[in-house]
Amino acid sequence: MENFPRSKEYLGKKILAIDYGTKVTGLASFQPGNDPYPLQAGRIIYRNDDQLIKEISEFVDNEMIDIIILGIPYLLDRGETDATVKIKKFGKRLENHFNNKLVFFQDETLSTNEAKSRMKSDPRYNFKVDLKAIDMLSACIILEDFIMDTSK
Repeated sequence: MENFPRSKEYLGKKILAIDYGTKVTGLASFQPGNDPYPLQAGRIIYRNDDQLIKEISEFVDNEMIDIIILGIPYLLDRGETDATVKIKKFGKRLENHFNNKLVFFQDETLSTNEAKSRMKSDPRYNFKVDLKAIDMLSACIILEDFIMDTSK
């Protein structure tokens, strides 16, 4: 847990990270005190926001999730893109849907690039980018960044 400074703050809580995508949405989960590090938790094939919220809701209920983290992409200068605006709107819908859960937004700038880099240096992925796992690994990175960010 020393690698994740904020773990003690969320000890025993189940955390879900979401890497929102309009093709595939990646999920990762982490329970400080139980899991050694954020774990890939699945992927949802995107059809529309309503379907995505429904499937996330089923996951949250089945896994008894306490905290939800949504990755928000920004430009390197912290500017916003159309995707940033779209995902923020989706985040507001998540907050409204899960009004009994803590929902946080985490900067996910370059998380996909980081995931690609990790895959290319990891034998679990045969040192190649695995498109079926990249969204889940990106969600893990979003969760790592959240749990390591001591400025929150």
